[in-house]
Amino acid sequence: MIVDDEEAILLAIDTTLQMAGFNNIITCQDSRRVMDILSGQAIDVMLLDLNMPYIDGERLLDTVTREIPDVPIIIVTGAMDVETAVRCIKSGAFDYIVKPVEEDRLITAINRAISFQELKRENLALKQHILADTLEKPEAFRDIITNNKKMLLIFQYIESIARTSQPVLIRGETGVGKELIANTLHTLSGLKGNFIAVNVAGLDDNVFSDTLFGHVRGAFTGAERVRSGLIEQAAGGTLFMDEIGDLNHASQVKLLRLLQEGEYLPLGQDEPKQTNARIVAATNQNLAELQKAGKFRKDLNYRLRTHRIYIPPLRERLDDIPLLADHFLDEAAHSLKKKKPTPPKELFTLLKNYAFPGNIRELKSMIFDAVSRHKSGILSLEVFRFHIGPEHTSENPSCGEQNADDASPVIFSGKRLPTIKEATELVVAEAMKRADGNQSVAAKMLGISQQALSKRLKKRGQNSG
Repeated sequence: MIVDDEEAILLAIDTTLQMAGFNNIITCQDSRRVMDILSGQAIDVMLLDLNMPYIDGERLLDTVTREIPDVPIIIVTGAMDVETAVRCIKSGAFDYIVKPVEEDRLITAINRAISFQELKRENLALKQHILADTLEKPEAFRDIITNNKKMLLIFQYIESIARTSQPVLIRGETGVGKELIANTLHTLSGLKGNFIAVNVAGLDDNVFSDTLFGHVRGAFTGAERVRSGLIEQAAGGTLFMDEIGDLNHASQVKLLRLLQEGEYLPLGQDEPKQTNARIVAATNQNLAELQKAGKFRKDLNYRLRTHRIYIPPLRERLDDIPLLADHFLDEAAHSLKKKKPTPPKELFTLLKNYAFPGNIRELKSMIFDAVSRHKSGILSLEVFRFHIGPEHTSENPSCGEQNADDASPVIFSGKRLPTIKEATELVVAEAMKRADGNQSVAAKMLGISQQALSKRLKKRGQNSG
């Protein structure tokens, strides 16, 4: 909403904002009508002149901030008076701009105010979601197989930020389902445009620019016709960029401009084009560490992480393994046109004691491989054991062992070294604990046969008796 008694200024600001991509603009030349308009119309930002007849801007500022405190008000005035500016800021003004208005300064101020509003809405929505402990649209998450509490909190957060236009950064290890989360975010956003995904790893700057921004005819040798880029295909929708941590410096500068100004330049074109696509990025790297190493721009990192989602690895979601395994058994059987095999009871114990460096994608591959080899009866464990290998069966850091960075295991923490017999008993007891009492799985962890483990357990039982 623009409030100014001069019609020429109203028209000039209105035109400037529309050309910058803003819409739903309300202009008001009579300050007496402002409160009536606000009573029937919600607004995101107000631009307010100070020197006006009837009700001056300072009085109107006090009234609006008192009655509708959530509306950020940007003062736009011809008077460069420091005392007045300080007084307005103390009264609740969001910003203070002096006429004649610089276009970039005005647009930057409005974008800041809108971002501020969206963050406030997000915080409120997130609090309501957490308090309610429910999902408004659980059907949007039907493709994500989970019953994990951490994932439920992430779903609540996704619902709270889905309708904001700000960038979203999704972090997580390879194979945790970052693109699936991005697609769900797009579904919940209500955006009418398409979901367009691109992996930017390994793209040099020219290929990146051509892929995302397109080119005009004659931009380079072989460019015989206009080609629209992915950002244009994502108009009114979502552009998802995976492996953003691998983006080179030149491309980072162009992406920053896209995020800051909503502008991009197709190759060979002098005039920038505007976009309203929402940007969602993903990485399996720590951007803060890349930033410290000089490999990622600090300003781009801050722009991308307005909203942040971290997807935990599968080893931190052990309760999801039976659900996921059952789902992939169904999927594999259907895909391979086989009857769904019955998994052995030892399977889930074996899988829960594996670190899964490839996460959900790795679990899916293991199950598809096992089903493809399956003939009849109960599903064999051999494919899983071969894939995991004896050296990996107890690598899961969430299963109770010490951190890998520690110098020595727990059994060496006392002043006296344990005897070989004592150490062996401790290791056997720990293996049986992690295997939920399953001797076959525990023996695999220890690198011995089940018969050898059974003898040790019997001997220990006799000794204790």
